[in-house]
Amino acid sequence: MRIVTWNINSVRLRAPLLLESLVKKLKPDILCLQETKTPDEFFPHDIFEKFGFKYRHINGMKSYNGVAILSKLPLTNPRIFSRVTRDDCRHIAVNVGGIDLHNIYIPAGGDIPDRDQNEKFGHKLDFVDDLKKFFGKNHNAREKIIAVGDFNIAPLEHDVWSHKQLLNVVSHTPIEVEKLTALQASLNWHDAIRHFVPEDKKCYTWWSYRNQDWRKSNRGRRLDHMWMTQPLVPHLKSHLIHTDARDWEKASDHVPVMIELKS
Repeated sequence: MRIVTWNINSVRLRAPLLLESLVKKLKPDILCLQETKTPDEFFPHDIFEKFGFKYRHINGMKSYNGVAILSKLPLTNPRIFSRVTRDDCRHIAVNVGGIDLHNIYIPAGGDIPDRDQNEKFGHKLDFVDDLKKFFGKNHNAREKIIAVGDFNIAPLEHDVWSHKQLLNVVSHTPIEVEKLTALQASLNWHDAIRHFVPEDKKCYTWWSYRNQDWRKSNRGRRLDHMWMTQPLVPHLKSHLIHTDARDWEKASDHVPVMIELKS
C-alpha cells in the first residue's frame, strides 16, 4: 500500500495539471490532500476518477483549507471532525485496509509567535492541544492508525534550514515544538519519514514561493508529516519525498511525501 500526503494548494488549479505526473512517479494507492480550497460541490471528481481513485472522502470550503482522501482501495467509516469548535475543514478520517487513516491540516498560525498579539497563533496551539486530547480519548496505541498531513510545524533541528535563525519564526518556535511533541506522545506515534531519514540529516518538504531559486538557497522546512502507531512500524517498506515536484509548472510550495507499507 502506497500512501501519499500533499498540500496541493488548490485542487481545482493543480490537479488537472499535475495529477498525472504525480501518479506516474509515485503510483499511490491512497492520496491525502490538504488545502484543496473548494466547496465539495465543485471538487474535480472526474480527474481523480480518470486515474483510478474510485473511492473519495472530501471536506472543503470556498477559498480556504479543505482536505480530501482519494483511494483506489475501498474506504469505510468516513468521518469529519471539528477542532477547537470550528467547522473549518481541517480533519477527516476513514478506515482502509484495516487501518484508521487521518488526514489533518493544522493551521499555519500567522506571522507573530504570540497568542496575545496574534489570534491565529493561539488557534494553532489550541488546535494541536485538541488533537492530543482527541487521540488520547478516542484511540489507544495498540490500534493500527496513521495520521498524515500538513502539520505546519517543523519540530526537529534539521527539519529547518537554520535552527537558530528560525527559533522565533512560526512553525519552529519552542512552544509549537512542545505542543507537537506532546501530540506525538499521545499514542506513542512513530515518525515514518524519520524512520528512513536520520534526525541529524536535513529533511524538507516545503520551500517558500519567495525563494526564486529554491534549489540554490534550499531554505526549506519539513512541515508535512506521516505518523503511525507502533503496530504498523514493522510494515514500513520505503518512503519518498518527491522534491522534483517543486519544479512543476504552477507547483505547490509543498511537495508530495509517500510511505509504502508491506503486507
